[in-house]
Amino acid sequence: MDDRSRQQSQTSPMERSNDTIPDRLLAWIDRQPQRRLTMAQFMSWALYDPQSGYYSSRTGQFGDRGDFVTAPTLSADFAELLAVQAQEFWQVLGKPDRFDWVEMGAGAGHFAADFLAALAGTELESALHYRVIERSPQLQQQQQQRLEPWRDRVAWWTWEDWAAQPTIGVAFSNELVDAFPVHRLQWQGSEWQEIYVTEQAGVLQEELGPLSSPELTAVFTDLGLEAAIARLPEGYRTEVHPAAKQWLAQVAKGLQRGYLLTIDYGYSGDRYYAAGRRDGTLQAYWQQRFHSDLYARPGQQDLTAHVNFSALEVWGEQLGLERLAFTEQALFLMALGLGDRLMALSQPQTGVDLSRLLQRREVLHRLLDPTALGNFGVLLQGRHLSPEERSQSLRGFTVPAGV
Repeated sequence: MDDRSRQQSQTSPMERSNDTIPDRLLAWIDRQPQRRLTMAQFMSWALYDPQSGYYSSRTGQFGDRGDFVTAPTLSADFAELLAVQAQEFWQVLGKPDRFDWVEMGAGAGHFAADFLAALAGTELESALHYRVIERSPQLQQQQQQRLEPWRDRVAWWTWEDWAAQPTIGVAFSNELVDAFPVHRLQWQGSEWQEIYVTEQAGVLQEELGPLSSPELTAVFTDLGLEAAIARLPEGYRTEVHPAAKQWLAQVAKGLQRGYLLTIDYGYSGDRYYAAGRRDGTLQAYWQQRFHSDLYARPGQQDLTAHVNFSALEVWGEQLGLERLAFTEQALFLMALGLGDRLMALSQPQTGVDLSRLLQRREVLHRLLDPTALGNFGVLLQGRHLSPEERSQSLRGFTVPAGV
């Protein structure tokens, strides 16, 4: 599954001849009692270190000229169709006077700008308050510049801000959960061991050791997979996602009533931990290509693991976030009207540049591509909804005609 329309690298592992380990990373490793980091610690540094992390120090990661393509960077259609769903969410909730849309991890702000523009002049506009939770100062600066026209309607919150002001509305993320740091485990001698990152002679290396926390294996019990785990082959590697559970807990604190909408790439739990997926899902991305060398160019390449949607559902239920619906992005967008847009482009048109028309059709087809963005999962969870609100049929989660 070519998840972000990126291609397989022709050099895997990547050449490291010019790589150096940043001093800040070496210093952190040296401070550890056994001079080693969990994969979650390494990912946290590589992605979010304030000075050297991928999302903190680099610009231009998004789009065809960046390291990867996301749906909002392709065209405004993605956000415009989500705006259709947002209006229905607001109506189901009784059209509250204040409706908060909280975007967690807003990239360069493309989605927010197109979403707010799409809702201009609608009945929802006056009730809408857009809130952004963004960990990267670099990205937050880009967002603030792009969203300047809506400065009276947009605010940047921390998780603490949100917990102090619980909202009614929607918590939304697109390709956020895949960037959460994960722990990496290996099935060895009929038990789990953890894969740690250390350094020897200027090279980042891996070593096995006892689990950093016994709670890391709780997910297999939560998902009822103990018997399947016991049959895994020796040397099987995978990831577990405690940061995703912590994220759900933060959402549950901030969302007083409404919906959690998560769009990302991933699998159900049984597929995630299938015996044939013996190397897990963790990969690196750099210049539109993915590869398996997680330690090349530390801080300069993206690191990402697929989402375990079953875990999000089970953990969400534990935290008061009820599973409402799950679908694929292609079906979700078609139900919201993407098919109508494609059909309109196929009608005879005068005075329209043919090359631009074909380019726009190509973009819309990329949103539906079953080998890439169209195969993303769309998970809807609810919090403190009434029985009537829970039973409402939502347009994006109905099967489009002809499918």
